[in-house]
Amino acid sequence: MNYPTGIKKKPTQIINYSNRGMTLEDDINQTNSYYRDNDIAYIYKKPTPIKVTKVSFNNRNATIKEAFYEKPSTTDYNGIYKSYYIDFEAKETKNKTSFPLANIHKHQLTHLKNIIRHGGIGFIIVRFTLLNETYLLRTEDLFSFTEKNKRKSIPLTFFKEKGYQIKENYRPRLNYLKIIDIFLEVDKNVKKEKNK
Repeated sequence: MNYPTGIKKKPTQIINYSNRGMTLEDDINQTNSYYRDNDIAYIYKKPTPIKVTKVSFNNRNATIKEAFYEKPSTTDYNGIYKSYYIDFEAKETKNKTSFPLANIHKHQLTHLKNIIRHGGIGFIIVRFTLLNETYLLRTEDLFSFTEKNKRKSIPLTFFKEKGYQIKENYRPRLNYLKIIDIFLEVDKNVKKEKNK
């Protein structure tokens, strides 16, 4: 567009700001808060275990000056839903085609394996940030992939095939329990078939 002063104005581009500044952790924390506020589930972010070695005190305020990680943390979140123990790890990647397995530590994988071995529900939630796509992958499918493949990353196609995409909503932000309900229904039907 040409203005009388000779200044040319370019047409503005439409930019999508829908998820700007929101991390996966923020979305999950908002979702868990919604679940608690509505008495749906009680799932919390686990604190990282640290040991404080030096503290400074100023006018009733204490400031941690030195601390270290006491032991490796397990997973990010745990809690209870419909009498089931829930435990999961949440990760983000800027990779468009795969999720690097190096993002999950060996002790976290061992922890998730132990959770399902004892009857809990374990999974990972992975957000492909550049694609703005978030997936839930059951621990069983995660281990099925790692045991059959030598790859150092899980391709996006595997998430699309075996995982469940979590669509963003207003409230709750990421309704991942809707997917857990699918698992519970399938497990219930499998048990019914076994008892026939």
